[in-house]
Amino acid sequence: QVHLVESGGGLVQPGGSLRLSCAASGFALDVYAIGWFRQAPGKEREFVATLFRGRTTYYSDSVKGRFTISRVNAKNTVNLQMNDLKPDDTAYYYCAGDGRLILSSIWNHANYDDWGQGTQVTVSS
Repeated sequence: QVHLVESGGGLVQPGGSLRLSCAASGFALDVYAIGWFRQAPGKEREFVATLFRGRTTYYSDSVKGRFTISRVNAKNTVNLQMNDLKPDDTAYYYCAGDGRLILSSIWNHANYDDWGQGTQVTVSS
């Protein structure tokens, strides 16, 4: 059974950094797409980043150059390092996974079957 658990959210000042972690069980990262999505109040859930089958990374334009998604060696864990955080990054962040996605489908949250419970990230002075 697939299980995803996020951790690492919190409150940070603009320009600061946070690292989110997604601990995965029930599948191997080499055959899965693991993505991070976020949702702010009153807005739709949006794509942030994806690690595709343990190797290739993709980012939304809004976070490219500031966020890094990576696999933790020897663990079934995917981290999202977030640097130079901005107030617009404030949202509830979710880890999502799916073992059947093709590359063209990674951008849409509706294509992911498995979800964690989410973690709040607040960027404010």
